[in-house]
Amino acid sequence: MSTIHFLNVQDGDCSIIEHNSGNITVIDVCNARQDLLREFIFSEQASQERGVSGNFQQKKYPVNPISYMQARNINRIFRYIQTHPDMDHMDGIKTLFDNFNPINFWDTNNTKEIPDSKWQGSHYIVEDWHFYKSLRDSDPDYSPKRLALHSGAQGQYYNRSVNNNHGGDGLHVMAPTKKLVAKANEVDEDYNRCSYVILYLTSSGNRIVFGGDSHDETWEHIISKHREDVTNVDLLIAPHHGRKSNRSYDFLDILNPNLTFFGNARHEHLAYDAWYNRNLPIITNNQANCMIVDTSTTPMSLYVTHENFARRCNPKTSYNYDLKSWYVCPITKN
Repeated sequence: MSTIHFLNVQDGDCSIIEHNSGNITVIDVCNARQDLLREFIFSEQASQERGVSGNFQQKKYPVNPISYMQARNINRIFRYIQTHPDMDHMDGIKTLFDNFNPINFWDTNNTKEIPDSKWQGSHYIVEDWHFYKSLRDSDPDYSPKRLALHSGAQGQYYNRSVNNNHGGDGLHVMAPTKKLVAKANEVDEDYNRCSYVILYLTSSGNRIVFGGDSHDETWEHIISKHREDVTNVDLLIAPHHGRKSNRSYDFLDILNPNLTFFGNARHEHLAYDAWYNRNLPIITNNQANCMIVDTSTTPMSLYVTHENFARRCNPKTSYNYDLKSWYVCPITKN
């Protein structure tokens, strides 16, 4: 059963895909440092106590991705995708690699540097940055195998089978382009320009878009070159965690997602209006804690780890012991 997990990791991003092939893909990581590791406990009593009506307050209860995966018997990562080199997308990357030994590492050919002076007062740790740089600068043939892919890339396992037929794990690169990477490196050092945008096409035909921290030029390219692929998608993982970012939201008119996942940010910083004005539903980590999607059903099925939110949405909710979460509803606009 193909399953997506969108984790509640404070102000960052971390998504996990359990593919039908048995492969595990992790897209970005946050809140995974060694000093944050703890036993993963989410008891029924705690679930009931965490949050009240209105503001469900789940940002106060982030999960550690390592503990979360271990609790679900995930012990190896097939591919790790670093959408772009911002620390809120790689907080704990060294601990993640130490524990799960990813076989493949997707990166961008960025040249970002962070001076030592920038680390004073930061709640991120310099060891993660140095570890990332060691991966970025490594021989691509060493383990983990480093891939720097661009829009339209095709390859075995990620979107082609062992026999080089269409399929694989259904991961399709919508962005970046070589031009966007070059512009980030050579013009303005805005590395959101070179963020990955990934379309996950499930075996059931569902389409999920992982937006990274993509910006306007990225979406102009995607709508121009991949419009059919991203029209009327089933689920969108919002770019920039759903935060306002002085950008156009016209791409939403094309994607028209059945549901969008937002990460955490203060209420006034989230781009609610761009979705509400288009009658597009959203769920935030602050409401639901972690969101889990069973992609094998048509429409896909939504589960969350916060019981109070599940019961608010669906008084007849039930607990799924395999997914360790509460059923909410099918993901559909109907």
